[in-house]
Amino acid sequence: MLLGVGDKPDTIRWILLAIQHVCAMFGATILVPIVVNTTAGADILSIPVALVSSGLGTLIYLICTRNRSPVYLGSSFAFIAPMIAGYAIGGTGSVFTALMIVGLVYVIISMIIRVSGPGWINKLLPPVVVGPMIMVIGLSLAPTAIAEIGLDLEVIPWENLVVAFISFLVTALVAVRGKGILQVIPFLIGIVVGYIAAALLGMVDFSQVLAAHVIEIPKFYLPFLHYNLNFAAVLTIVPIALVTMVEHVGDHKVLSEIIGRDLIEDPGLQRTLLGDGLATFLAALLGGPANTTYGENTSVVGMTRVASTYVIGLAAIIAIIFAFSGHLTALLTAIPQPVLGGISVLLYGFICVNGLKILIHNQVDFNNTKNVVVAATMLVLGLGGAALAFVYGDLSISISGMSLAAIIGVILNLCIPEEKHE
Repeated sequence: MLLGVGDKPDTIRWILLAIQHVCAMFGATILVPIVVNTTAGADILSIPVALVSSGLGTLIYLICTRNRSPVYLGSSFAFIAPMIAGYAIGGTGSVFTALMIVGLVYVIISMIIRVSGPGWINKLLPPVVVGPMIMVIGLSLAPTAIAEIGLDLEVIPWENLVVAFISFLVTALVAVRGKGILQVIPFLIGIVVGYIAAALLGMVDFSQVLAAHVIEIPKFYLPFLHYNLNFAAVLTIVPIALVTMVEHVGDHKVLSEIIGRDLIEDPGLQRTLLGDGLATFLAALLGGPANTTYGENTSVVGMTRVASTYVIGLAAIIAIIFAFSGHLTALLTAIPQPVLGGISVLLYGFICVNGLKILIHNQVDFNNTKNVVVAATMLVLGLGGAALAFVYGDLSISISGMSLAAIIGVILNLCIPEEKHE
């Protein structure tokens, strides 16, 4: 690397590198609250709070890892569908209560790893379980993309089709042909170009942008002040931590190869998971989405050959500053749904294909009947809308969709014996 983890670039280069990281995380981080709110038909998440959570979470991670790991944390896509389902079960309070528990699960696992080592994670979550989990996450969101474009309507407005197609095409072209920083921000470019096309067609209402203040305090959603703890959605949301934990390990392995140092050993998985867990807990405490390691920013480290945690820290501070811009928030809130639908066709597809890539990369043998049983059961339960509810007195807890698929997948893989061959 040109600049190592502990090196600090000169001021101008420091700022420019940090801005590249902000661009890499920005599109995905703001997209999570936009998609969740649009799909649920309610203001569950706030874009400014998501940005604050991302920035503060990254700073917490850097502290926990003793400035030894150049990782950026942003909003997790894995929790989109569970948050929407959790909101339907127990309202906004149940969503943030469950996300705080997700953070605590990470912290507990980090403590277990400190004592026993990380080897048991691969046994609990082999590729045959993780691959279908990720596929279910992507495919379960597919109807959202269709609805945002308007393809579920009897009469589809032609403007919707034009804007969605432009957003889709630009995102696809940048993803395939983009060079340098463009290659890691195709969704951000797709949003910008689609937004411009929608504005030219008169589909954007800029009244809220003009009415916004230069500086606005994000609307944080705090426990015991805005809601009481509600555990109704715990089993719907918390099991997805299994998916993001594997994603966490994978991203750190990739980054280790890029910077030439094993982050699983130094600073250690126990420290990286602790940082990720505390970051997610704080995000939920403020009313933001769960955090996760961002592969986009890992790509920026690889392209720039700069692994400085000082750059990552400055990017986190810039993200927090952006969160207090009233005009930026209003501008993002006004993004038309067909723009989101166009890029979501690719985005959700990419998520699903990533699950498929895990199965292929690890050469999962589907001539082995046990693997077929595990994967098939998870896909049917996750995509079929399966749900279970547990009621005890006034307490009602539900588990559905991908969370149910994840739990059943883990249990089946552990309990079904290996196939015997003649």
